[in-house]
Amino acid sequence: MMKITLILGTALSLFGVDGYSVYQKKCMQCHVEMMEKQEVLKHINTLKAPPMVEVSNRLRENIIIADEDQDVKRRVTIAFIKDYIENPSVQYSMCHPMAIEKFGIMPSQKGKLSEKEKQAVAEWIIDRYAKVKF
Repeated sequence: MMKITLILGTALSLFGVDGYSVYQKKCMQCHVEMMEKQEVLKHINTLKAPPMVEVSNRLRENIIIADEDQDVKRRVTIAFIKDYIENPSVQYSMCHPMAIEKFGIMPSQKGKLSEKEKQAVAEWIIDRYAKVKF
């Protein structure tokens, strides 16, 4: 927990933006922060998008770095999230096909988040769910 706090604190001090605040302002309207798989199935008809914990898990499962270098994987995942925020597409989606069928593709957020906000929320997504399984 100390490591996550330190990382988040460092990101906040470097960029002046808190990833959790960005999530609350820009993402929470559609992506529930935490929900277990059984709860998702119970509430599937009222959800607007996959829970953020599932998004994070899918990123972890699908972004594979040959030598498993965690720093490289982190940078690649951050770059992917930042790009996907602005350029979501079915070709690059990491959602299960059933999730795409249910929710569709996320609308582009181009121009709605600054570079600092995209960086902060991408780091928050990685750090918040680092050890959380869906």
